[in-house]
Amino acid sequence: MIRIELPAKEVEQLESVLRASTDPKFRTRAQIVLMAHRGRPHGQIACDTGTSRSTVQRWLNAYLERGLDALRPRKPGKPRPKLTADLAPVPRSWVIEGPQAQGLDRANWTHPELAEHLLRTHGIRVGKSAMQAFCRKHEIRPYRPTYRFLRGDPEKQAQAREDLAGLKRGRRPASWSS
Repeated sequence: MIRIELPAKEVEQLESVLRASTDPKFRTRAQIVLMAHRGRPHGQIACDTGTSRSTVQRWLNAYLERGLDALRPRKPGKPRPKLTADLAPVPRSWVIEGPQAQGLDRANWTHPELAEHLLRTHGIRVGKSAMQAFCRKHEIRPYRPTYRFLRGDPEKQAQAREDLAGLKRGRRPASWSS
């Protein structure tokens, strides 16, 4: 059992934390140190604060080693993103080349298939929604259009315009069979 005898200045600091802090964890930890200073046994401190004896011991040790800052709860760090911007050219090249170039037997990519292929080739595990958000952010569309209007045959485009104009007027084009 750790016996703590604190100077009056430190007791004042801990009591001000109890009065002013809105963080319940910080207040409980300060209360543990104050109760130990007042001579309460660790078992009673644990019962009064709703913690275990080992938790009481841990916060007392932390306070003795590093002071009041050791009792402050730390904010969890942000998780590092698995899909970074420098990785964007990889799935983009896969989409441009198509799944067949990667040895897969399909015509187009889907977000889950891109995520699975990324796991197999680079060892990066991501879900469908993460891959979808990544592709949207980097303007990667997992399908490869097979026909582009601007690169099409001008004669077929003119015929298609006539057919559409005829549909708008309510008549059927001659090429349709009934």
